[in-house]
Formats: sequence, C-alpha cells, structure tokens
Amino acid sequence: MPTRTDLPELDDLLPTVDEIDVKTIRGAVSLREFIAGALGYSPLWVKGLFVARTAVALALRLETVAPPTRRLRPETVSFTPGELDLFFTVERGEEDHYLLLKISDNHLIGYLAFITDNAKPESEFKVVTLVKYVRPAGRFYYNLIRPFHHIMMLSMCRAAVRQ
Repeated sequence: MPTRTDLPELDDLLPTVDEIDVKTIRGAVSLREFIAGALGYSPLWVKGLFVARTAVALALRLETVAPPTRRLRPETVSFTPGELDLFFTVERGEEDHYLLLKISDNHLIGYLAFITDNAKPESEFKVVTLVKYVRPAGRFYYNLIRPFHHIMMLSMCRAAVRQ
C-alpha cells in the first residue's frame, strides 16, 4: 500500500494499516465544533445502519459497539490520550490541529482522524479512516460496509460544517 505523504500526523500508522480513506471539506467552524458535529450526526437512516450493523456483527460473531446515546459537545471533546470521545478512545491529538481516535474490535482495529489546517475564515478538514484487519472476518465485514461507510462519512463531514 503506498504511503500518503500529505498526512504527516499519521505517518507512523500509514504503513501498518490495510485501508485508508480520506474525506476533505472546508468550513468556518473550529476543530472541536467539527468533531462534535461529525460524531453527533445521527439521523434516522444512520440509526438504521447501526441496527443493520448489529445484525451483521451478530451473524459473523463480531464484537459490537452500541451507538452513542449522548451527544458530544465541542467543549467536551477530549484530546487526552486514553480518554473516551463517545465510544472511541483518544490516541493522541493537538488542539486546533488534529485528533486521532481508535476503536478495537475482535475483527479489526479502526482509527478515525480529524485534521485541520486551522485557516481563517474557512478551514480545510480531513477526516481519515484507517483500518487494520485483525482476522479475515474484518476484511469481509469492512468490504460489506464500505459503500455505506463512504456515504456516512461524507454526510458526517457535511453536517459538521453546517453548524
């Protein structure tokens, strides 16, 4: 897998993962507002995807994480390693620059990074999904959800800048 040199915040992870997906959008919000808006995006169709995901995960005997029941607010976004932002564990971050979150299941390890150039009046935001397969079921599962992942990530990005 080629290494992306335009993501220096993730250079240590890029050679170790199996999948990389990057979505880019511009908006006049802070990084905290963007993260809270993206992770708080939860229309009915997204809730339906979580229900379908749970059914697929049960059929494949995969660990599941329940969708969050509370909303993340900009002031509660944590950049402290080891703390939780919803069901993600904070790996590392730098205020007004980037945040790297991680979730580990028995079939894959997923990372979600939010990176900004912090330009004014509009910043560029990159939302990066990194996936490392732990076992073959992880590859099967991710390929099954891949089309929905793209739609959901684009929708999350758009919702995050509409605040």
